[in-house]
Amino acid sequence: MYAIIETGGKQYKVTEGEIIYVELLGAKEGDKYTFENVLAVSGDDGLKVGAPYVKGATVTADVMGDVKGQKIHVLRYKAKKNEKKKIGHRQPYTKVQISAING
Repeated sequence: MYAIIETGGKQYKVTEGEIIYVELLGAKEGDKYTFENVLAVSGDDGLKVGAPYVKGATVTADVMGDVKGQKIHVLRYKAKKNEKKKIGHRQPYTKVQISAING
């Protein structure tokens, strides 16, 4: 059984027990979080596809904490002006483990 969910402007294919990193949710570690934007659910009775979401379908996950992604280095440079600036960025994510797919 799997589901396709939408969160943070991205879509994820998830199964029960899977650990995924999603855009920052603002939930605390140890909380349960429910994803209600379910695009499709596949189970024993076949595939249900929503238009755009499947009615009554939810995915429940346990929040494992907030983490940061790899550091990305950006170099801003202006030619003939002797101007350079090196900037780093680490994207924040929330680590969640999928506990149940209802639908």
